[in-house]
Amino acid sequence: MQDLIGDDPSILGLGDSELRQKERIQPRAGRLDLLLQDPDSKRRYEVELQLGPTDETHIIRTIEYWDIERKRYPQYDHCAVLIAEDITSRFLNVIALFNGSIPLIALQMQALKVGDKTTIVFTRVLDEMARGLVEEDEEAEAFPADRAYWEGKASKTMLGLVDQCLEMIRQLDFSVGLKYNKHYIGLGRDGLPYNFVTFRPKKSTLTIEFKLPQSDDVDAIINEAGLDKLDYNARWSLYRLRLTPIDVKGKAEILMKLMKLAHDRRAAG
Repeated sequence: MQDLIGDDPSILGLGDSELRQKERIQPRAGRLDLLLQDPDSKRRYEVELQLGPTDETHIIRTIEYWDIERKRYPQYDHCAVLIAEDITSRFLNVIALFNGSIPLIALQMQALKVGDKTTIVFTRVLDEMARGLVEEDEEAEAFPADRAYWEGKASKTMLGLVDQCLEMIRQLDFSVGLKYNKHYIGLGRDGLPYNFVTFRPKKSTLTIEFKLPQSDDVDAIINEAGLDKLDYNARWSLYRLRLTPIDVKGKAEILMKLMKLAHDRRAAG
């Protein structure tokens, strides 16, 4: 079964994931059956297999390996995947309790014979709990602000930089406008959040966030332009840059390129 999934991880229904390693050794904790990774988002899946019905040790081992991997490689987003031939309602209830705090997917596999061929079918019996986006939460909690609030919190000069960035964004989509919240300035379209780029103005600098998966190509664009990269937020897939008025004026072409990458990814869904 390891070889079957390793040859074609897409059969699990986890997107275009690729095999990173089989039987991955865990420090003082055995071996992880399969480590998969999404080549675009860099998200990793710690996959444990069990023939027959699942049991307590299988659940504990799945979570333990997920925890080890996320601590060893915190720059990636991690998800535990438990696969068994039979996941009983009792253990499904137990797994569901963990699912509120641990990203966990449970798949039940079944062998079906069609003529002289055997097909393996994977059914997702427990999905990862959907978590709302930051802007969705703030919309729900009603944290609106206005331009005057941000002019007082940051400065009119930095709000002017936000306006210049908006002009670039409107070359990609003229229907996009600014949405002022107390913690950040986002984008909106047709009254709804549309945040492929967000802004956090300060008194003398502007932090701009691009919602993009981390990649060598994007890193190269930023580094070659000499932009001040604060960090990469893997959990929210955000590149965070600190801009000055000189950056916005002198590196507009580079900023526009990053905006287009983020816009195209958002538009593609």
